[in-house]
Amino acid sequence: MSEYKIHRLGHHGDGIAEGPVYAPLTLPGELVSGTLEGQTLRDVRIITPSAERVAPPCRHFKSCGGCLLQHASDPFVAEWKVDFVRHALTAHGLETTFRPIKTSPPQSRRRATVTARRTKKAAMVGFHGRASDVIIEIPDCKLLSPAVMAGLPIAEQLAVIGTSRKAALAVTLTACDNGLDVSVENGKELDGPLRQELAELCEKTGLARLTWEGETIAQRVPPVLRMGRADVTPPAGAFLQATAHGEAALLHAVREAVGDAAHIVDLFAGVGTFALPLALHASVHAVESEEPMLAALDKGWRMAKGLKPVTTETRDLFRRPMLPDELAKIDAVVLDPPRAGAEAQIAEIVRSKVAKVAYVSCNPVSFARDAAVLVAAGYVLEWIQVVDQFRWSSHVELAACLTKPA
Repeated sequence: MSEYKIHRLGHHGDGIAEGPVYAPLTLPGELVSGTLEGQTLRDVRIITPSAERVAPPCRHFKSCGGCLLQHASDPFVAEWKVDFVRHALTAHGLETTFRPIKTSPPQSRRRATVTARRTKKAAMVGFHGRASDVIIEIPDCKLLSPAVMAGLPIAEQLAVIGTSRKAALAVTLTACDNGLDVSVENGKELDGPLRQELAELCEKTGLARLTWEGETIAQRVPPVLRMGRADVTPPAGAFLQATAHGEAALLHAVREAVGDAAHIVDLFAGVGTFALPLALHASVHAVESEEPMLAALDKGWRMAKGLKPVTTETRDLFRRPMLPDELAKIDAVVLDPPRAGAEAQIAEIVRSKVAKVAYVSCNPVSFARDAAVLVAAGYVLEWIQVVDQFRWSSHVELAACLTKPA
């Protein structure tokens, strides 16, 4: 077995030695050995451990693919994630102030998709193993919230009822304020008996809602998430922030970035994560490509009290970005695009007179590209707030404040 010195972590959390050679579950500074297969080191043995190496808090860590970095200390992971963002900016010649990272606590994930497979006697539920299709059961997972964990036995029952042993269900569990919202994909085709069994399971287990292949089978109560003063029932499978802690951190940053803006446009608005809380002090125009999400946002606003006007518009911002004349009376723009970023929309913002941009991103690389365009057009990148709500993963989120001097 050959020996290798780990120099850095890659974007996916693997240690990287000269070559490059990729060594899973290793840390910078470690001397390791293993069997090289292509560019990946297998059967890794730690010869000299890093001072940042810690005992993983979860007993499933070595086999489960749900977490990548439990073997590293929290301060190390935090700095690594901030550096990821910093390096993305450096590639475009950008610098700014970084605020202390906000990391969600263990057992706070309020949403997860697990795999459920029927067995001879019952079913098994969990995450896929590391780099495999094997299901690793997670009875005492350190990542998921207790409310989501309570859904694992229900997922087992769904597998027994709704799939064969040749297939596996994808079960999305969302902990809402008034119960568990469950959405299932890859199940059997619905027929009368299956519908009846699923409806009975929903009632027996106290689920708020059960959706099967996009169709609502049963709903005891509309699942609700509180957003500012509004109660929102999101469509099944709609995008949500992963933890309440992470959502609060991003919202706090967005509020500070828009300041006292009286007229705000929220682009890629989803179900109103930012639009509805911001409506307490400003009128908001929410733009989103998925009409069901905007319908949920609008209903939440209409049922709430004490909010400023919120208007909605269904629009594909990749193909039809908002133009400068449409932004003429807007004081601040909030963006929360998918991983691809908002290249087309940024090109229109730089032609507008909008003074404030609050940019929320789940991809530092596309964010840095877009921020560089804004800065070249005269905006100042005031600060960045890194948010880690995907604890022990390589995933990084951020909120940034950009302003255009008068």
